[in-house]
Amino acid sequence: MPDATPETPPVVLVTGPSGAGRTSAINVLEDLGFEAIDNLPLRLLPKLIDAAGISAPMALGLDSRNRDFSPAALLDMIDMLAGRRDAKLSVLYLDASPDVLLRRYSETRRRHPLAPAETPEVGVARELDLMAQIKERADILLETSEMNVHQLKAEIEHWFAPQGRALAVSVQSFSYKRGVPRSVDLVFDCRFLANPYWQEELRGLNGRDGAVQAYVKADPLFDGFMVRVTDMVRFLLPAVRKEGKSHLSIAFGCTGGQHRSVTLAETLAEALAEDGQQVSIRHRELQS
Repeated sequence: MPDATPETPPVVLVTGPSGAGRTSAINVLEDLGFEAIDNLPLRLLPKLIDAAGISAPMALGLDSRNRDFSPAALLDMIDMLAGRRDAKLSVLYLDASPDVLLRRYSETRRRHPLAPAETPEVGVARELDLMAQIKERADILLETSEMNVHQLKAEIEHWFAPQGRALAVSVQSFSYKRGVPRSVDLVFDCRFLANPYWQEELRGLNGRDGAVQAYVKADPLFDGFMVRVTDMVRFLLPAVRKEGKSHLSIAFGCTGGQHRSVTLAETLAEALAEDGQQVSIRHRELQS
């Protein structure tokens, strides 16, 4: 991708399977000042961009419902946009598990665009297969299965709200029982630390509580691990900025996602915030 200047307008290509939240993401970007163009036929987009140019932030919504959609055509569009000197491209892919996509279609009673005369299950499976190559090209992958519209809005604002050239860092906690979050750059396993779950008085608390944090930090391995992780992140941040990235996502995992991982996420976020870094925190298993 050609070098972009600080004034280069961002272009966000928003895509993903139907029902994963693409329309909601486009609406949030529009509220943030992006010029939103949704579901314009792929063959018309280059002509539109060439005619109007890119002088302001732009959000392009593209998915399998586009009239002339194909994975190859969309990949060509990504390559074309990535090669422009007057834009800084980010591919935002909204994803969700098949059962969640199916439930959302059942709730709306809509027909799936890729299976209008068949069951929604067929359409969901067909579209996920069709979008697999696009997903691999994503710069930002947001798993929306467990997000409501407000949480999705917060995530979009975190990544794309105007920030100059500041690097946004997201720190989150999760449970390995429910799987590693997909949209993270660095993952740290902290299951080797003493588990507050086995302390009856701490079991019902979480890693944001002082008593739980004190218990986890009392583990002899905590200080050495936390110092090394913090130093490594601080070492990486200048390199990430130099590469031109606008975001870095870090996740800590433990067995239940309630105690140890939350404590470490809170500790790292506090240290980075004290450095003057822009940080957001998300505790996946603590969200309702």
